[in-house]
Amino acid sequence: MIPVQHIHPMLVHFPIVLIYTLVVIDLVALARGNTVTKRSGAGTISTFIALAAGAFAIGTWFYGGLALDHAEAAGFSSDMAEIHESLGGITAFAFLIWGLVRLGLWVRNRELRLLTIAIPLIEIGGAILVTATAYYGGLLVYELGVNVAKTTIAG
Repeated sequence: MIPVQHIHPMLVHFPIVLIYTLVVIDLVALARGNTVTKRSGAGTISTFIALAAGAFAIGTWFYGGLALDHAEAAGFSSDMAEIHESLGGITAFAFLIWGLVRLGLWVRNRELRLLTIAIPLIEIGGAILVTATAYYGGLLVYELGVNVAKTTIAG
C-alpha cells in the first residue's frame, strides 16, 4: 500500500499540466476563431480538460492535507506550509468551480462572444495561481525536506 503522504506528490503534477494545457488550447482556439463554449471539437476537449483539472486539483488538495497532517504528527511546523495549504485550497476550489462553469457553458452549447477573451484570461490567472502554489510546495520539499526520506551518500 502506498503511504498516504506520498499520494499528494504523485497527483500534484496533473492539475498543473492540465491548466497549462487548457491555456494553450484555448489561446489557439481564440487565434483560429474557434469557440470553446460549444460542443465542437475544441470546445469538448477544452471543457473536459477543465473538468479534469478541477477533479485532480481537489484530489491533490485533499491528499495534500493528509500529507501535511502526517508531517505535523512527526513534529513539522512552518508558515510556508500554511501558505501552501491556503493557496492549494484556493486553487483546488477555483479549478473545480471553473470546470463546472465550463461544463455549464458546454451543455448550453452557445457561442458567447462576450467570453471569447475572458476564458483564456481567466485560465491564465489559474495558471499563475497554480504556479504560485507549486512554488511554495517546491520550497517545502526542496528547502525543508517535508515528507522526504533523508539519504546518505556512501563514500
